[in-house]
Amino acid sequence: MRKADLVNAISEKTGIAKVDVLVALEELFKEIKSTMTGGENVYIRGFGSFVIKRRAKKVGRNIKKGKSMEIPEHYIPSFKPAKVFNEQVKENVHTLPDNERED
Repeated sequence: MRKADLVNAISEKTGIAKVDVLVALEELFKEIKSTMTGGENVYIRGFGSFVIKRRAKKVGRNIKKGKSMEIPEHYIPSFKPAKVFNEQVKENVHTLPDNERED
């Protein structure tokens, strides 16, 4: 499902204009990005948590040059689904056709 599909589905189910749904969705994304950029996590009960994960400094390898290089400590965004959400997916994923599953 793409963003356009999501907007269409929400619009059909709620009766809200597609433009308004798109604006609300974009603002949700902006707010999550802004909050996480500021160093805070976002918790949505029953859905999941958008959390910031720390990646420690490590030594990597540049395969093309054959040299070791230091990868500095950095932070990445991550999503952790809520327990309820996880359980719903586990219970219903067997109903999807094989071509729609991502392994």
